[in-house]
Amino acid sequence: MRKELYLAMVIYFVTVSVLFMVVYRFLENWNLTEFTFFIAGILVLLVMIGWGYVLTSLIFAPKKQLEDTLTTLTKDILHELNIPLSTIKANTSMLTKKMTDEKSLKRLKRIDDASVRLEKLYNELVYAIHKEMHTIEKEKFDMSILIQERIAIFEEQKRNPFVLELIPYFIKVDKIGFEQMFDNIISNAMKYSSKESQISVILTENTLYIKDKGIGMTPTELLRLHERYYQANEEKEGKGIGLDLVKRYCENEDIDIKIHSIKDEGTEVVLDISKVTQNIFV
Repeated sequence: MRKELYLAMVIYFVTVSVLFMVVYRFLENWNLTEFTFFIAGILVLLVMIGWGYVLTSLIFAPKKQLEDTLTTLTKDILHELNIPLSTIKANTSMLTKKMTDEKSLKRLKRIDDASVRLEKLYNELVYAIHKEMHTIEKEKFDMSILIQERIAIFEEQKRNPFVLELIPYFIKVDKIGFEQMFDNIISNAMKYSSKESQISVILTENTLYIKDKGIGMTPTELLRLHERYYQANEEKEGKGIGLDLVKRYCENEDIDIKIHSIKDEGTEVVLDISKVTQNIFV
């Protein structure tokens, strides 16, 4: 698309330059009045606008048609995915109320947990598609409340103990993207720590700290940390794209991110949120 745009710009400026040369030669060879010169200038301007519109239409019309088709197709697919997901959740809830057998209730709980994860993936997919096609509006919210809500979800896994030190702190960013970014950091902290290892989340003025006591990283691993698909430990489950997404989100939102890690001692992620603070309006 970029190459086509550059090519169109070259064609446009070349043709306009040729047109100006022709008009100049024409006016040079004929003794024309100021009024005739003015009319010629208007005609040249109209030709420039018309030619620009034609080139723009040739480039962007197919793209717009493709986007419209993809938008319609995406909405239909997401709608079809949402129907069975809602059915699973509704029926699980009904069965849970009727059953008393402990083993069956545990199985239903696993189904319900899976449907919750599936719903989260569904919402993330909707968000990702919407973000590609539209500008995501930024929201003002209290980070401390959001962090408590996200940590409560992770605590349901009954894995790592969490220690929270939070103060009320308002920022204005893409909220769903912030949730995904935060979830990715916490997921990595849990993935590369033992089940009993403590994870600390500390929110102070202008800075968010996320610390774990996991396996840590070597300097070489730290250098490659943000590479897409890179995984320091191939034995761990994952696709290696989480921290690449974290980095891109922070860059887009003007959040400075630093990662400190020592092998076999743990990792600390530091987010400088001073540029997105909204506390002065509280």
